[in-house]
Amino acid sequence: MNAWPLIPPLDLDAQAAARARHDTLTKPPGSLGRLEALALQLAAITGQLCPPVARKAIIVMAGDHGVTAEGVSAYPASVTPQMVLNFVRGGAAINVLARQAGARVTVVDVGVAADLPPLPGLLARKVAYGTRNMARGPAMTRAQAEAAIQIGVDTLALETANGLDLIATGDMGIGNTTASTALVAALTGLPVAPLTGRGTGVDDAGLRRKVAVIERALAVNQPDPRDPLAVLAKVGGLEIAGLVGVILGAASRRVPVVIDGFISGAAALVAAALAPEVTGYLIAAHQSVEVGHAVVLERLGPQPLLCLDLRLGEGTGAALAFYLVEAAARLLAEMSTFAEAGVSGPA
Repeated sequence: MNAWPLIPPLDLDAQAAARARHDTLTKPPGSLGRLEALALQLAAITGQLCPPVARKAIIVMAGDHGVTAEGVSAYPASVTPQMVLNFVRGGAAINVLARQAGARVTVVDVGVAADLPPLPGLLARKVAYGTRNMARGPAMTRAQAEAAIQIGVDTLALETANGLDLIATGDMGIGNTTASTALVAALTGLPVAPLTGRGTGVDDAGLRRKVAVIERALAVNQPDPRDPLAVLAKVGGLEIAGLVGVILGAASRRVPVVIDGFISGAAALVAAALAPEVTGYLIAAHQSVEVGHAVVLERLGPQPLLCLDLRLGEGTGAALAFYLVEAAARLLAEMSTFAEAGVSGPA
């Protein structure tokens, strides 16, 4: 895959029309704060004065990481396939929050290091049985990274065919905070230690080991930020690459992308490095307690809607943010204007 999906420019005319409508609604101008700004962003993304938001989906990309052999996680790699089955059966946190938000969940095996049974709601798109150990060499080949990105693009297209107004990104993969930290460090040039969090909850010794492993992976692979695809291949993950494709595919179809936490943020950072226009299509759901996530959000631009000390992933923060996104759109579409309500406007 040598060309990424074409990202259309934001529709500034639709945004201006939405701003004009907001100024006529029965409230003081700007009194709904960031909900007004969010509504204007939705209009610019979709090109519609009153953007639809009813059809919501969460794509959870799943993949394993060879770097777990270095002891960077508090949980064994076997948890990845176990949790994928939990997702499909509807028993995980993301399933609970998605049901509450009225969103469907699609789980994609893009790189789980186990054979999974065919199940409804699980897309088998395995590129490899996990990545290789990036502390000893490249995590993926360039071709594998491209294939995983294309799977994300194709999955987004399938969701669109089923009817889609909002998409959220989710992830599952033991070891993926290690890969995400390596990606952020490589793309920003920042030192590893201040970017590294505890992931699944490693202790102080585990945190020091994690930092050392990421530093070794960067030294071994020498990723060049001028070639973001190579960075992704050398120190990324298959599920992260899949999310890059979801983000690029959504933006190309004018679908707002609600990005979840640190893993989704790292994927968005790669997507923006490949296609800078994508940043206008991103809605940051929340700020994770993973310390590198604040840096990611600062580089990408969008302010997080929530700050709930989340660090689970799966798309959980994005599912919660769906409420605010839908509220912003409904306020723009359903509130009465001063004229319609027979209410006096400002003097």
